[in-house]
Amino acid sequence: MKCLAFSCGVLFFAASSFAQSNGSAVLALELKRAVETPAVSGYEQQLAKAIRRDLVGYSPRTDNLGNVVITLGNRGVAGPHRLIVAPMDEPGYVVSQITDDGYLRLQRLPQGGPPPLFDQLYATQPVHIRMREGKLLDGIVAGISVHLQPGRLHPPDSNDLDEMFVDIGAGSAAEARKVGADLLAPVSIDHQLYQMGDLEMTAPAIGDRFGVAALLDLAQRLRSAKLNGMLTIAFVTQQWTGARGLQRLLEEVKADELLYVGRLMAGGPIAGTQGIRRAPRRDLGSGVLIGMPETGETLAGFPAEIKQLADANKIPAAVDYAAPLIPQSYLTPPALPGRWVHVGIATAWPSTPAEMIHYPDLEQLTDLLEAYCRGSIADEPRGTAGWLSAKTLPSGWTTAPPLTDILRELVETYGVSGHESFVRDDVKSMLPPWAKTETDPAGNLVLHLGNIPAESKLPRILVVAHMDEIGFEVHSISKEGRLEVEWRGRGELQFFAGHAALVHTDKGAAHPAVVELPNGWDQPGFQWPRGKETAIRVDVGARSPEEVEKLGIHTGDWVTIPKKYRKLAGMRANGRSFDDRVGCTALIAAVWALGGPLKNRDVTFLWSTGEEEGLVGAFAAAKRLAAEGSVPDYVFAVDTFVSSDSPLESKRFAYAELGKGFVVRAVDNSNIVPSDYVERVIKLARANQIPVQYGVTGGGNDGSAFLRFGSVDVALGWPLRYSHSPGEVVDTRDVDALARIVAAIARSW
Repeated sequence: MKCLAFSCGVLFFAASSFAQSNGSAVLALELKRAVETPAVSGYEQQLAKAIRRDLVGYSPRTDNLGNVVITLGNRGVAGPHRLIVAPMDEPGYVVSQITDDGYLRLQRLPQGGPPPLFDQLYATQPVHIRMREGKLLDGIVAGISVHLQPGRLHPPDSNDLDEMFVDIGAGSAAEARKVGADLLAPVSIDHQLYQMGDLEMTAPAIGDRFGVAALLDLAQRLRSAKLNGMLTIAFVTQQWTGARGLQRLLEEVKADELLYVGRLMAGGPIAGTQGIRRAPRRDLGSGVLIGMPETGETLAGFPAEIKQLADANKIPAAVDYAAPLIPQSYLTPPALPGRWVHVGIATAWPSTPAEMIHYPDLEQLTDLLEAYCRGSIADEPRGTAGWLSAKTLPSGWTTAPPLTDILRELVETYGVSGHESFVRDDVKSMLPPWAKTETDPAGNLVLHLGNIPAESKLPRILVVAHMDEIGFEVHSISKEGRLEVEWRGRGELQFFAGHAALVHTDKGAAHPAVVELPNGWDQPGFQWPRGKETAIRVDVGARSPEEVEKLGIHTGDWVTIPKKYRKLAGMRANGRSFDDRVGCTALIAAVWALGGPLKNRDVTFLWSTGEEEGLVGAFAAAKRLAAEGSVPDYVFAVDTFVSSDSPLESKRFAYAELGKGFVVRAVDNSNIVPSDYVERVIKLARANQIPVQYGVTGGGNDGSAFLRFGSVDVALGWPLRYSHSPGEVVDTRDVDALARIVAAIARSW
């Protein structure tokens, strides 16, 4: 069976993924590729193109609205004309304006319909902008920076479309257009399919796309089947925007029977509740769902026949609420066939980036479709899916690696506070062979370059950057199999809840999961809970502590949001944990630039642990050095300069422009650098032709842990947008400037 013509990505499925459910590797691959091809309403062309390519043996045709249609069987043979339909589209956005400073502004499609939280769940998330030639342009939805919000009277509202901006790394409208941005370009959140546990799957738009996967799989199953009557299979457009594709199809195809295969749609007020939309209520694992306008109605006619067909083939099937297929509009809609039924499967967290399905439900749906078309389910082996993902460490360089290669490697390595071992291993592997490191009792990685006599008046210098990133740690497991987690570091819950996650063990395993949304997330007027004491739960696809145990997950394991280094326009890049992997990168690059151990210098490079939890590693190092009588005279703490160079922040505070050089972090919440040392750094930078800025920002830095022991803390940084979020953005020219000033300080301070 041939492979579908969709773009492939990283696969997170384990080799034994579908052993319990006798799963189909082909169906799983169809689902993955369908989900990972963005298709905003009215802009489904790339997905339609891929579907046509896969179904070329059926001579697919495309109508004026982009519907893809194939026909099997023969009208002359006894039997009904059957029509099976699945929608292709998903809610998303189009570019409605390009600002003078290069940001993209958005209009949602559809303008109404998705849950109230839909816009908020895009904040700080990676997105794709579809360019005219079909290529994808990477961008980030702007979000507030954690360290700049305390005390701000009127922070922006991330649920307001007027406050939504997409950052593609451009500095002007002309630059944005040069890299391919344009008005009306569709914008969708980054799509990645993950398997949770053994049987659940999560991805944005999975509830909008399982029907596509089911119909593609059905077409493959029926390739050599003899059918009674005629069968039309159609993939329709713009279901979210008025069911226009379906209406177009119904005007042309006069079928006797219709099976609509897709999500059960919310709609209609709950009795006695004003403005609340009724939604399907079945749990994952319910099998096939048969949609009815009122769940209290008794099945009759064609829906009852479909239920009987499911029962005869031992396929679980249940009835649930579903809004009408065609919403009210200005025009009278075309008539549905006299015999029609809406079938689907249950989804959790519907129309959010964390939407989930139960994979066996999808298999049972495709079995029912096959039984409907050919009268029985073919007894054919389906195979298993052996989809693996593994990250390997670099083997060690003998020549200086490119700066962006160091940064990419570190950004894509995970290490929440207290669990930095993988980052530490990466740093060690990327240092030159002559750099001999040690690990201190706090887990800090230490590199000492050069020695001076005890009576020397030359200064002791320490340069520090922290290895950890924000995330969560598992503190208990509920009786329902949910992980109950606590913050490690500080973040905004709305940037993480309702999205896919990874649960890590210190042995290196990573289990896909979902950070659950708080109670009431789907109700109008919902407000995000505040404070570190907020209960946060993570779903790994288990339903009991015993199932969690089988996955190898325990208390003390840690949770992050998946991340990737993404190149943006010009010299800009996106990647979660630039704070402080940029600092770690600068130190590594500076060590390479130094070329070997230093003579007549006393310089120590320290990659620290637990900074996000309160400067844990740095304070341990400061106490140890004080006890040894080796307190550094100067500590250069290399960490983020959280910048207000963003469309959402006030420029009154923390303004440092991306691309204009490293920043002397002269004032933050933990330290004030004496002004003469600020001037000294600026003078050294200009003497070495290194672009430099200086300013005031929020947050603390590792160097402040040394203040009480007599050190001077000279904090350095680089401008960062959208701190502590998946949407962090840097300019790599600033990273280069930072590495160069660290090397200059090591040589001559």
